[in-house]
Formats: sequence, C-alpha cells, structure tokens
Amino acid sequence: MRQGAWARMARAGLVAVVAATACGQEPTHPAALERVVIPAGASFATITDTLAAHGIVKHPTWFKLLARARRMDRRVQAGVYEFPRASSSTRVLNTLAEGRVILVRFTVPEGLTIPDVAQLAAATLDIPIDSFTAAARDTALLHTLGLEGDSFEGYLFPETYTVAAGSTARQVVRVMAENFLSQWQPAWDARLDTLGMTRRDVVSLAAIVQGEVVKRGEAPLVSAVYHNRLRRGMRLQADPTVQYAIQLVTGERKPRLLLRDYQFPSPYNTYLHSGLPPGPITSPSLGSLEAAIYPASVPYYFFVARGDGSHVFSRTYRQHLAAIAQIRGGADQRSP
Repeated sequence: MRQGAWARMARAGLVAVVAATACGQEPTHPAALERVVIPAGASFATITDTLAAHGIVKHPTWFKLLARARRMDRRVQAGVYEFPRASSSTRVLNTLAEGRVILVRFTVPEGLTIPDVAQLAAATLDIPIDSFTAAARDTALLHTLGLEGDSFEGYLFPETYTVAAGSTARQVVRVMAENFLSQWQPAWDARLDTLGMTRRDVVSLAAIVQGEVVKRGEAPLVSAVYHNRLRRGMRLQADPTVQYAIQLVTGERKPRLLLRDYQFPSPYNTYLHSGLPPGPITSPSLGSLEAAIYPASVPYYFFVARGDGSHVFSRTYRQHLAAIAQIRGGADQRSP
C-alpha cells in the first residue's frame, strides 16, 4: 500500500491490515476490561466523570489535575476504548491522548455489492445497514474523491481492514474508496485512451469479469471476449449483470438463472441492452481490474462454463454450440 493512502487511512481512524498490538494496546484478559465511548467534543470534565462511573478512574480530582499539569486535558481523542478497572492515571491519559482505540478486523471479499458490504459492516462493525448504504450512495463524497458515477458500487475495494470501533459508515466507505484509488496504477490512465474507455467503464467491465471467473488464470480470456464483443457491437450477454439487476429489485442474488430471467427488464441486463451496463455491478479484485485493462490477445467471442468452473472459449457461434453440446453430453454420460 502506498504511503499516501496509509496516511489518509490513519487520519480517518482506520488502518488496513494492522494488528492491535502495533497501536500500543496491551493484551489484557477481556473479562477485566471496561469499554468506554468518548464522544467528539466532550469536555474533559465529562470524560473524567464517564471514566469514574466505569471504575477506571478512582480519584477524579487528581486525574483532572494531572491532565492539566501535563497539558493532556485538551489532547483527548474521541473513540471507543477499553481499559482495565483502576488503571493508572498516566496510562489512561496516554491512551486517550494517543488515540489507542479498539480495533476491529473487517474482511471484505472480492465480488461483493454495496448491500453485501453493508450487511458485513452491520455484523462486524455494528454500523446500521441503512447508514452504510446511504454513505455508499453519497454522491457528494464520491465526487470529492474524484470518482465518477452515482454510488460507490465498484469502488469499495476488497481487502482486510482493521477499523477503529465506532467508526462511522462514511469513514469506512471513504477509506475503502481511497484504497481503491491507491491500487489504481498511473499507467492505466494512459491505457484508457488506447481502449477508448473511462475508468468507470473499466471498473464496470472488471466487475463482470469478476462475476464470471472462477479460475483466476482465465480472467484475461474472459475480458478479451467482452472487449471483442464491444468492438463488434455485440451484446455482452453476461449472466452476472442479470443477477445484479434482479438483486437491485428483490434484494436477493439469484445463484442460478432461469430462461425467463434473461428477459428481466433492467438497464443492467446485457442480454437486452448493448454495451456496458450503467455502472459496476460489484467490487472487482485487483486481478480483475488488470484483466479488464490488459485483455488477452485472442479472437474469442464466446465461452461456456464446464462443471469445474473453467470455460471453453470459441471464435464462432457454431464452435460455441458444439462446445455446449460436448459439455452437456459429457454431463449426461457422467449421470447415473
């Protein structure tokens, strides 16, 4: 990760993949800890009363005098903390001044949508689903970061984060998007002109590749099929776009599509509409982004999945039909 992104994440109160011990938190038996929330803007007197009420500070007057003498009463940082009962005043003051808040591990797998990440944030970070969804659709924040579109769909970069407990939805969304920006390579911007695509176009295509590929080595091949189709003006006919279209309406992702699903009315349905969908349908991995930027140089326009998740690629529709028949015939022969 780049140093600039690291600094931005630290200022936001979140740091990607950092152990709690690296922030100076001392290992203590959970049963001996008291959790305290220090709200932003609270006076030091209020903070002291809160610590005393939790049994962390035994002598409030002495605690306030010590803080004033050490000029630490104005350096307290807001956040969620854990202290052993009857901690030393010096330790408590140092912890508050240095902002050694509780850290929570937050893992976001690749290929998730905004609703998917919102559910993870609710389960792991105790952020309400509605709050996260609203932050992820905050266009003012999106454009502040220089990103295009009407939501952060596609920009919530998949990674493991260590997040400060009590972080807001807006903070989490921002740091994930800044991580996306840190992963975007400067050389890719020049490549956009060659492809005749915008960054948002590339992310949209990468998201489709992400949804199709099981075997990582096939990503450049799948990307090539879609690039070839786009150049020829063929419809992409990508199943993941139909699944996303249905999820937007029903709230549920359909793992297996039926024949009637391909007529589902949505601008995201690439069986009904030519070109790329209106925006990304998921957050792609770095590998899928690279595949979208650098597709394989192959003449394929079709592919069909085998039972093991790999694909058979074809140049012509006749070859494609033959591949489908062969795969289905093989499946029939394996059936009891």
